[in-house]
Amino acid sequence: MGTVRNVHDRVLAAPAERVGALLDRLAGADDPLFPSPAWAPIRFDRPLGVGACGGHGPVRYSVTEYEPGRRIRFAFDPPADGFHELSVQPLGPDRCRVRHVLEQDQPLGERLGWLFAVRAVHGTVIEELFDNAELAATGSLARPTRRGRYVRLLQRLTWDRPEAVEVPAGAALLRTAFPESDYTDAYALDLRPGMPADPDAWEGVLRGIPVVGRAQDELLLGEDAGHLDFRASLLLDPVAGRVTLSSVVRIHNLRGRLYWAIVRHAHPLMARLMLRRTHRRLALAAPRAAERASSHLVSGGMDGASDPVMWKP
Repeated sequence: MGTVRNVHDRVLAAPAERVGALLDRLAGADDPLFPSPAWAPIRFDRPLGVGACGGHGPVRYSVTEYEPGRRIRFAFDPPADGFHELSVQPLGPDRCRVRHVLEQDQPLGERLGWLFAVRAVHGTVIEELFDNAELAATGSLARPTRRGRYVRLLQRLTWDRPEAVEVPAGAALLRTAFPESDYTDAYALDLRPGMPADPDAWEGVLRGIPVVGRAQDELLLGEDAGHLDFRASLLLDPVAGRVTLSSVVRIHNLRGRLYWAIVRHAHPLMARLMLRRTHRRLALAAPRAAERASSHLVSGGMDGASDPVMWKP
């Protein structure tokens, strides 16, 4: 057992009150700080405050201390023992320090995981969070954080994996594509904050398969052949926050049955792979959290002075 203490901080040319207002939006619908969708977002079971439980990705924790505009402390869920904390410290009327501290007791196995993988990802996520704080509070970003090759590899390997689901009731185009079908499946992923909810943005999920139908939240792709017909639906559900890739196959003859008897074993793997690949591509191409929240920014300071930007309450 050993104790890990990891500290990141950055001095920002902005009043502590301005940056503290950003801190209070953490995990909210308009969170300007946490670097999602590039990373799994923070989600809690209730609004930010003491007692809120949740986390981001596989990391689970709850809010144990909260000073609005100043500090949030999170305790890791058992059996983990430790905390991490975000704080804003004033350094004068127009300067402040934003700091993140992680302290955790780790057994040998977790310690090795921290040294060889978690530390690099953790550091990148925190620095990207600071990037969003700097951009939102000052209107510019001097030196954007860059993900190293190793972090990009870890990010790729740990990306969300689609789960098998029932064909959604909302996939009307797919459900009416054929009078009857010989095969049906569906796989879904949660949409991260900032990802496009327009089906047209997801058109390239099946490379080379043409679009044969469109609806408000659904895109239908497919091809007909002499031996079988294939349709695939991409349904974007902004209420549930999910994207679902569903498929149906209609077989015409013996050739189609023989063909599908072979292809059906690879189909689930390929469907998951293509959905996951497109999900990742769109997430990494999405605007920063601070950029998405730009509609909440107004020019000028509290007293009408020439501060670059301020966060609209």
